[in-house]
Amino acid sequence: MWEEKNNKLYRKFSFKNFSEAFAFMTRVAMEAEKMDHHPLWTNVYNNVEVWLSTHDAGDIVTDKDRKLAKKIDALL
Repeated sequence: MWEEKNNKLYRKFSFKNFSEAFAFMTRVAMEAEKMDHHPLWTNVYNNVEVWLSTHDAGDIVTDKDRKLAKKIDALL
């Protein structure tokens, strides 16, 4: 579930292994590139953490972030 805090949408995803986590990141990267809206994220082994905010709007959460979050959720 996405949480909104500190002017960012945040969610942690856990997968079975690193390969699944990396494959998920690849799918997210393709969607983010299409939207020209790129996440701040980290990956450690099977965990991927994602923070979304719109830099052009002053680093706040906008509809663009909510739209990308929904696209990310659809990739699971």
